[in-house]
Amino acid sequence: MYGAILGDIIGSPFEFDRGDKTKNFDLFSEGCGFTDDSVMTIAVGEALLAVGPEAVVKEIEDAVASNMQDWGKRYPHAGYGGSFRHWLKENNPKPWKWFSHESVSGRLAL
Repeated sequence: MYGAILGDIIGSPFEFDRGDKTKNFDLFSEGCGFTDDSVMTIAVGEALLAVGPEAVVKEIEDAVASNMQDWGKRYPHAGYGGSFRHWLKENNPKPWKWFSHESVSGRLAL
């Protein structure tokens, strides 16, 4: 998880840059910061720790959905996509609606 979050922060200034693919850049430069990827990675990791290794699929799904919504509400401007931003506000979120980039990022904790 540390690597994923550090990579997110270091790469954040270049997230939508389609220019030069250089390896010569400062690790922590102006404009660095965490994004939705870090927020969802932490949310999933925290949920998995909370339910423990003996949890059944339904417990995991419920914990992950709840945590993702909780963390998403704590950090509403982290850069979520439109559909995912709407999912964060749903009263009864369904796991099969996790089709966005954010849900894939959150799986890094697995």
